Amino acid sequence: MIRVAHVTKYRGRQAVLKDVSFEIPAGASLALIGPGGCGKTLLTKIIGGLVRPDQGEVWVDGQEITRLSEIELTRVRFKIGMLFQNYALFDFMDVGDNIAFPLRQEGKLDEEEIASQVEAILKEVDLPGIERLQVNELSGGMKRRVTFARAVIRRPPILVYDDPTAGLDPVTSSKIFILLDRLQRQGATTSITISHDLVGLRSICTKWAMLVAGEVVFFGTSEEIERSPTKVVRQFWMGESDEV
Repeated sequence: MIRVAHVTKYRGRQAVLKDVSFEIPAGASLALIGPGGCGKTLLTKIIGGLVRPDQGEVWVDGQEITRLSEIELTRVRFKIGMLFQNYALFDFMDVGDNIAFPLRQEGKLDEEEIASQVEAILKEVDLPGIERLQVNELSGGMKRRVTFARAVIRRPPILVYDDPTAGLDPVTSSKIFILLDRLQRQGATTSITISHDLVGLRSICTKWAMLVAGEVVFFGTSEEIERSPTKVVRQFWMGESDEV
């Protein structure tokens, strides 16, 4: 379970997140939507223990994480797989070592088992046999899939995806959403996905949260967002504008 309680974060004097509160039950899949620059990525970094809020609390599996030490936060972060918007791949490692990095940090598998898991996840994201390529040899879409593979390879109980299909063609995007759904069903994973691909999100998400200018304007189920009377929510959901 993840609970965000009255989280506020300032940039200078401006509040970029304003009194954000919601709760994600264990095993639920949350779509975090809203216009660009509304605070979605920042909120996921706070949930992942990478950024501390200025006010409020964040609870992960019953533990309040905002006041933990760095050592304690490291243990919490091990429960969370994160796909970053800007890839965050290590340039000094090849693809295989990038993907294997979380498994080696965990220290539970030998090198043969790690290599086998890296090979398997690369096949799942349609990039078989590229273990020895360097990061600078990859296209943007390939980097996205490698980052995705690294985030999910440990099958952590919590997964955060920041725009997992950005820059991918429709067929590959569909495969990524199918893989997300499979991970969700196999491991009862609690997930948060940021994306503007509402069609893909509808196929995997049971809960929806919408941010506008750092504030939560909607939180609820797929059925509830379909019936939302709030204009800005309805417009975003239906892809409408104020223009006639």
